[in-house]
Amino acid sequence: MPDRLLPPQPASTGHDAPPRELLEFEFTPLLQEPFASAFAAASVADPAGRGRLLQRVAASHEAARVMITARRRRTPFEEPAPGVRVHTLYRAEPARALRRGEPLRSRLIEIRPGGAWRLSDDARDHRECLVLSGWVRLGAEDLGARDFHVDSEGAPLLEARSDEGTLLFVRESRVPARDGDAPFTVRDAQAGWPEFAPGIRRRVLWQRDGEAALLYQAQPGAAVPQHDHGRDEECVMVEGELFLDDTLLQAGDYQLAPAGTHHVVTHTDTGTIVYAHGDLDMQFTP
Repeated sequence: MPDRLLPPQPASTGHDAPPRELLEFEFTPLLQEPFASAFAAASVADPAGRGRLLQRVAASHEAARVMITARRRRTPFEEPAPGVRVHTLYRAEPARALRRGEPLRSRLIEIRPGGAWRLSDDARDHRECLVLSGWVRLGAEDLGARDFHVDSEGAPLLEARSDEGTLLFVRESRVPARDGDAPFTVRDAQAGWPEFAPGIRRRVLWQRDGEAALLYQAQPGAAVPQHDHGRDEECVMVEGELFLDDTLLQAGDYQLAPAGTHHVVTHTDTGTIVYAHGDLDMQFTP
């Protein structure tokens, strides 16, 4: 099932749910011929099978309700400066305490050739920036695809400028700075891909007290079994496609699984590279 039907978008994402008309347009062909007759015939021939299918759909929908999924092509955007589009994927509710590992805000930032914009407006934030595509000058550094930059709390606010155009993922959170913390960059060409599991390599970009920012590279057919989330787990698709349970994510898509939830299966048919922020050590469950 490529996506959940008529998904509710929590207010904490900072944007509204996809228009009902858009979702109805996407699923209308499945309600027309020849699919409608085929489904009706199958229902008559195997009513128990139809019941199991509907139960599976209901269970999948209920499981997806607790996840926060944002698709790049559907997420509204702002244009705070010429040549800049900002898609807010997630924004924490200011009136409540943060969950363990919850970000303050996560965004996709598109900068067209010649565009420039300051990535954050609060020096108290711990900031992570991953280049999904293109090239960007961040402060005095040039970063390319899959390069990753961290600014610790209190670091100077940086301007991002791109001559060729770029797509960035930027995550802001409350991580108190410690003695010795300083901005740093992990460059894709130099970082390597340590083995993690069969068909999966993993790159640790940043970590502290069991929390980490990571890049996973998975081969076609690779899967991760059921695991719990001790912290909020964010996934951003860099390349390829990935099933998180019954939700299919594609390049630029985002999902946040709140602390205390779990994924039954994580699987890729195409192979994928995905950014994840959450537990350093996965909590596998039987």
